Amino acid sequence: MQSAALSDVAAALDATPMQVALAWLLQRSPNILLIPGTSSVAHLHENLAAASLELPADAVTRLDAIDG
Repeated sequence: MQSAALSDVAAALDATPMQVALAWLLQRSPNILLIPGTSSVAHLHENLAAASLELPADAVTRLDAIDG
């Protein structure tokens, strides 16, 4: 299940599922530009923190296995 994989990886990294999702997309390709929308400053800070989140190889493998 998609949300379970994101939630499990996020819990292991002390991050939010959205941070993990954004970091995963950023690590997939250097030419990805993410523009996440938000209506709160707190969520903006969380989204920005995703840029510095390094996902370990096992986490990337697990996320890559998510059926789209």
